[in-house]
Amino acid sequence: MNFPQLVSLAAYLASQGILCLRFTCKGLNIAYRTKAYKTVVEYLKLSDDYKLSGVFLAGRSMGSRAAASVIHADPGNNDDFIQGLICLSYPLHRPKLQSKLRDEDLLFIRCPVLFVSGSADEMCEKQLLERVASKMKAPKKIHWIDKANHGMAVKGRTEDDVMEEINVQVFSWLRENIEL
Repeated sequence: MNFPQLVSLAAYLASQGILCLRFTCKGLNIAYRTKAYKTVVEYLKLSDDYKLSGVFLAGRSMGSRAAASVIHADPGNNDDFIQGLICLSYPLHRPKLQSKLRDEDLLFIRCPVLFVSGSADEMCEKQLLERVASKMKAPKKIHWIDKANHGMAVKGRTEDDVMEEINVQVFSWLRENIEL
């Protein structure tokens, strides 16, 4: 929740008038994280306090896997409450283990998806993500942060500069995909 990318993105989106809820789950268990994510989505969907017509799910690394899993578990999304998915540093595979892809949820998603990944991400090899994206039925876009690793660090660029690129890309994509 307090990763620089998430803090920066939430502040940027709020400055543009977009509500952003950040939360975290302790531990790396994907099933636990997915259950927690689903609970938050159900709360927002049914809440009388917020009365939201829809949400975009987003996450960084394992959080983006959990968000994708929540959407896959509700493939019909009959009420269109989940309008899209934003994946920052999606962990497509373990470092140096490209033979076992974590693409099972991505292939079943139907809502728009934005991937923001580093071209030097040791957990998301560029050609593999592009191959998976080509198999997806959902509208999708991949934005590559040149020479960024999984943590979005780029030698020779400031963290703020990289965050600005991410923020602008996400906001631009949201504007294209928000149902008004």
